[in-house]
Parts: sequence; C-alpha cells; structure tokens
Amino acid sequence: MKRFWKSGVLAAALALFGGAFAFNPGNVECIAPANPGGGWDFTCRTGGKLLYDLGLVSRPVKVTNMPGGGGGVAFAHVVTQRKGDANLLVAASPATTLRLAQGKYGDFTAGDVRWLAAIGADFGVIAVKADAPWKTLGDLIADIKKDPTKIAIGGGSAVGGQDHMKVLLLAKAAGIDPKALKYVPFDGGGEALTAMLGGFVQVFPGDASETIGQMQAGKIRILAVLSEQRLKGDFANIPTARELGYDAVWAVWRGFYMPPGVPDDAYAFWVDAMKKLEASPEWAKIRDESGLGPFFKGGADFEAFVKQQVADFKELSKALGLIK
Repeated sequence: MKRFWKSGVLAAALALFGGAFAFNPGNVECIAPANPGGGWDFTCRTGGKLLYDLGLVSRPVKVTNMPGGGGGVAFAHVVTQRKGDANLLVAASPATTLRLAQGKYGDFTAGDVRWLAAIGADFGVIAVKADAPWKTLGDLIADIKKDPTKIAIGGGSAVGGQDHMKVLLLAKAAGIDPKALKYVPFDGGGEALTAMLGGFVQVFPGDASETIGQMQAGKIRILAVLSEQRLKGDFANIPTARELGYDAVWAVWRGFYMPPGVPDDAYAFWVDAMKKLEASPEWAKIRDESGLGPFFKGGADFEAFVKQQVADFKELSKALGLIK
C-alpha cells in the first residue's frame, strides 16, 4: 500500500513541477506572415531549422507563407482558426506591434495572442541598386530634397508600417516633409527587394538580414544602417545614419507569438526551447553572419515588452500624423 501511495505522490509531484517538460511537440508549423524572402520568412526558416538541428523538436518544422495586410491575414487566422494549437509558431517583429498600435488589424489587439520570445535584433538599412547614382546617404537625401516624388521608395510593409516608418523618421531627421515621400508598399521585404532590383522602385528601407545576400552578391549597395553603432561582419564598413548626421535608429527584434489558448505547459516548453536556441553557438554564428545583434526576451518578460512597445508606437504614430 505504501508503495502505491509513494508512486502516487511521485506522479503528482512530476505533474506539478515537471509541467514545463510534459508537452512534446508534434508536427510543428511556423507561419511567416509575408511572401518568401523577407524578415519574417528568415525568422521562420532559420528558427525552424535550428529547432530541429538542435534536437529541440523531433521533426522538421513546416514553414507556411501567409502574406496579406502587413501580417493582418496571419494574425486573424491564428486568433480565429488556430486557438489552442500548441504546435504553431508565428514570426513577429516590430512590424507586428506597430500595426497593432495603429489599429491596422481591425478589432484584434496584442492581448489576443500569446507572445513567446524574441531571439535577436535586426536593424534597418537604406539600400539601393549597385548601379544607382547615389554613392552615399547624403547623395540620396539631396536628391529627395529636390523632388521627393521622383524617387520611389519600396518597402515590405503597408503604408504606416515598419519599412515606411524607417524613411519617415529619416526624412524628419533630414528636414524633409515625411508626407511628401513617394512610398510603395509590398507584401514582405523579399517582394520589395525584388521590385528594386527590377527597377520598379529606387530605394529599399529593409533590414540587414533581408539584404545581406544581395549585398554579398554585389547587386545592391547599403548606404546606411539604422543602428546606434556600426554592425559587425559584412556591415562593419557601412556607416550609421546617425554618424552621417541623421538621427534615425530602427531596431528590429526577431521573434514569435503563439495562438490564444495554448496550454501553460506547452507555452513553458516553447519558452525554454527558445532560450536554448538563443544560447546556442549555432544561432550565434547565424546571427553574426546575418547582421543581427544579441537580444532575448521570453515568456512574461516578452509579453510585458510587447505591450509597452505597442503603447510607445501608438504615441510615435500620433506624433508623425499617421493616426489621430
């Protein structure tokens, strides 16, 4: 009898204190809320591959591209159709929180999903084609000042979204009326970058991770990075906008959210998995090669960070005249 009683106590203890490890992922899916080639796609494909390579999941992670509405289509899908799905991760960034702050996702709010973790920080860049006439950011700014309507700026977010905000802040810092800029929205950074390479737009305000491949291939020129200090690796010789006299900084965390209703044991498992991924030398190598910086927030800490960022972006959007 004692043996059975002890076994029961042990089982109860394991259930109580081992909850974070009780969940075992099955067929894991990661939704990238844009077309292939952009930052969200990078987050899903790189993060998903590492989860499998590090043995944190037993099967390869399926990546689903779900473009539309600057991430709004995916957000609505997750909230309305995937409630409680503990095998679903969704790539997110400040583009997500910015759209939520501006009310671009309709009635949905940041509280409608479970914010999982941020595993690194990307930084905005101002890119042009390799054969473009502008050799420096100053050259580009001078031409925009002459006639803002003649230079098309193509970004991977909707009007008022993250890529648009980068050039709005840069224009403000350069003494240019932000509302005079000619901004062309695309569904994701990959699509916008392709449009620039095809000559449909002349400037791409993307992120370091989105542009490093084309920069290494010699197809584009990065005029400036929107970071407080110069980046490492292939970006080491590229000046910051701030050191060129334009006080514009845009840091882009890379992370994930999950559907509402995900059980606490599954959520705890994924927070732990993201901690292990972020601490791995494999991720550190990819991060450095991609122009990312170290940045981690997970679980409740990340939830609080996101809610504060939404509030901050709401105030910034009001100041720039994007919302009332």
